Amino acid sequence: MLNKYKIEIKWGVIFFLMSLVWMFLEKISGLHSTHIDKHEIYTNLIAIPAIAVYVFALLDKKRNFYAGSMTYLQGFISGLIITLVVTILSPLAQLITTNIITPEYFPNVIKFVVESGKMEQTEADKYFNIASYIKQGLIGAPVMGLVTSAIVAIFTRTKAK
Repeated sequence: MLNKYKIEIKWGVIFFLMSLVWMFLEKISGLHSTHIDKHEIYTNLIAIPAIAVYVFALLDKKRNFYAGSMTYLQGFISGLIITLVVTILSPLAQLITTNIITPEYFPNVIKFVVESGKMEQTEADKYFNIASYIKQGLIGAPVMGLVTSAIVAIFTRTKAK
């Protein structure tokens, strides 16, 4: 059973690793400290490597499992399985990010949003914490994965001749 999905599992793990590298790059570029005011803009650029991972994953599945011919539905289902792996790993990614890569992020972002008047202290404390971010990941990963899978499957399917 798992052998049937080893390509999706591999690419789900690659996505997980890519997201950790992205967090490290955000940290070293100062988006979690000195340039935290620009974080909410630049963090969205993760969509580029995220979509690329799905494209490479579905092309891998098409080439190496479906012998070069994959329907939209096969690609979409493959993308959903990748999304399941990513969703399962998202709490671990958040724990590694928060505890190892950038433990200063939550205190810095709370200070920034409160001092800039974007949020009150209690509201910021409730939003910017590990539990909140794990919940956001468990909701955001499947939603974004579903949308990404639906779109990428269009471009990676084998067109009828």
